[in-house]
Amino acid sequence: MDKVVTLLAPGGIEQLQVSEQAPQTPAADEICIRHDAIGMNFLDIYHRRGLYALPAYPAVLGVEGAGTIEAVGSAVTALKPGDRVAYAGAPVGAYAATRLLPAARAVRLPDDVPSKVAAASMLKGLTAYMLLTKTYRVEPGTTVLIHAAAGGLGSILVKWAKHLGATVIGTVSSEEKADLARAYGADHLIVGRDADVVAAAKALTNNGGVDVAYDGIGAGMLAKSIASVCPFGVVATIGQAGGPIPPVAVDALRPGKSLTHPSIMAYITDTPAYLAAAEAVVGMLASGITATIAREYPLEEAAQAQQFLEDGRAAGSLILVP
Repeated sequence: MDKVVTLLAPGGIEQLQVSEQAPQTPAADEICIRHDAIGMNFLDIYHRRGLYALPAYPAVLGVEGAGTIEAVGSAVTALKPGDRVAYAGAPVGAYAATRLLPAARAVRLPDDVPSKVAAASMLKGLTAYMLLTKTYRVEPGTTVLIHAAAGGLGSILVKWAKHLGATVIGTVSSEEKADLARAYGADHLIVGRDADVVAAAKALTNNGGVDVAYDGIGAGMLAKSIASVCPFGVVATIGQAGGPIPPVAVDALRPGKSLTHPSIMAYITDTPAYLAAAEAVVGMLASGITATIAREYPLEEAAQAQQFLEDGRAAGSLILVP
């Protein structure tokens, strides 16, 4: 019997229950994966809280993982037992030692990409790909503002943006995290939860503002992000780790600024788009542009891991290991 972590109902970490599940047989177009590692994301917390409702409860959280195929369905021809694969996106259900997955969601891993790295990086890498190439095409000369630059997504965003030739301004909550973000390649750091982000961003850009800002903080930070971009610049709001986002006045977008709310889960629902993005991400992982693993937790300690992530204490990505 294998371990599985089940969300009984929306709420706090007390709603997460560890139990056992019997072996599962894949349907014709499915595979069964034995996880080496399971990635954790703030999206898991949104699902647990009920901010983004799941279809039914009890439910199994988790949207990314990596491991080895144990069995394939009768219609699966491109994959076989023993293949190492990773995946991200729907269907939700990664918090388990083994799981069934549509074969079309699995991406083969090269030998030089460890499973733990892939599990920590796939969804964040896909998000970085979407933000840096689709939401706003970052290129040499672009100046970007990345909030939580030492976090799970922030670390891979900083590295990938630098790979594309951008100047990176990051925000972090402490000097310790500033050191990490510098190691990832950030050119400038704005340090402290109470820092004047707008004034600092303007000072670093000769009062012009950044070209694009990536804001996963939400709450009052979004207004500061909007004020930090240049005329005709873009702000992407990608989360609300700091709290709910208040209404945004249209006048705040003068002159010509754009506010976008991209969803990685929606973007990778399209299978061809997902596979193209995943191929790019695996290439980046092989080159060393990965998320940084801050901590590993046993699968049975998923509740404690979620609390650590929710408290904003993680300088990097968290993974669960069955």
